[in-house]
Amino acid sequence: MSYDALRHFADSWGLLAMALLFLTLIAWPFRPSARARNEEAANMIFKDDEHG
Repeated sequence: MSYDALRHFADSWGLLAMALLFLTLIAWPFRPSARARNEEAANMIFKDDEHG
């Protein structure tokens, strides 16, 4: 493949693929099924707390 062909691919489909990957990775923690794991991670620092 020539440089121009690779540049054209990156400017069109590559950009679309990176945008879709970005949006997927941003939305992944907000899934309803991830709620329990997110709450566990948020409260992990209080696990060994003696005052709670």
